[in-house]
Amino acid sequence: MTDENFIKKVREQDKKTVSRAITLIESSNGSANQLLKSLHKFTGNAYRIGITGPPGAGKSTLTNQLTRYYRRLNKTVGIIAVDPTSPFSGGALLGDRIRMSDIGSDPGVFIRSMATRGSLGGLSKKAVEAADLLDAAQYDIIIFETVGVGQSELDIAKAADTTVVVLVPESGDSIQAMKAGLMEIADIFVINKSDRQGVDATYTALTTILHLYNRKEVVPEVIKTVASENKGIEELAVEIEKHRKSLIESNLLESNRMNKLKERILENLNYLINEEISGIIETSLIHELAELTLEGKLSYVEASELLLNKYKQKLLGK
Repeated sequence: MTDENFIKKVREQDKKTVSRAITLIESSNGSANQLLKSLHKFTGNAYRIGITGPPGAGKSTLTNQLTRYYRRLNKTVGIIAVDPTSPFSGGALLGDRIRMSDIGSDPGVFIRSMATRGSLGGLSKKAVEAADLLDAAQYDIIIFETVGVGQSELDIAKAADTTVVVLVPESGDSIQAMKAGLMEIADIFVINKSDRQGVDATYTALTTILHLYNRKEVVPEVIKTVASENKGIEELAVEIEKHRKSLIESNLLESNRMNKLKERILENLNYLINEEISGIIETSLIHELAELTLEGKLSYVEASELLLNKYKQKLLGK
């Protein structure tokens, strides 16, 4: 599945081939790694947008309408809807994909639901790799739509060039307690369902806090939308484009991507080291060390250090 014809079909946005390629990436085998290596030289052209926020904020509807806007501009769009992992199958719950089925038939749109697979950040390593594949498949815009929001969801900022945090008017009371991390990752805030009561109070509270506590050079804009009625979508798209241009003009787009790549390299290194160690580690030795730790003869830190020293020699001797 990694031959020249397969790569060619991915590059041509053949949906069946792109879908098979993402399935291959999810399998985490040697062929998946080879595919990613072959496609890497074609990446770096797509603009990546992250959309995150609490359940019920209307992220899927917002993504749907934003995609329609980009299609009117003749831009192709790849959507990765990251769902909670199903407790039964381990796969993604397809709620987002069902809600966006009306744009799924568009030849210029590709939608894939992916499971978080226990990733605390709400955006799995495989979702980021799938975005690389969509980038190589020459989609102009890639949208991540992630589940939930909070301190554990901040890895969306590691994958997206522009991060959009979606709130609702009812968020007003909780904005005062908004976590600093969320304030830092958001490039744009959206108050969706802004036809509801309380929107003005929420807008005032959010803009006040942003001006008081924002650490970025530019205070994030706050956009009011009613995604179900396609209101505010163009304003949001214009703001995303303004942010993209400001990143390019200040050379931050390239430097931000460089920093994100450094993190990905280190994360993959840790993954490879764990894979190597798990292949040679003796479970009986771990059990023995755990018993000694339970008896108070070793601390868990000392036990870990003993394991490291033992297997470091084996790894270096390979």
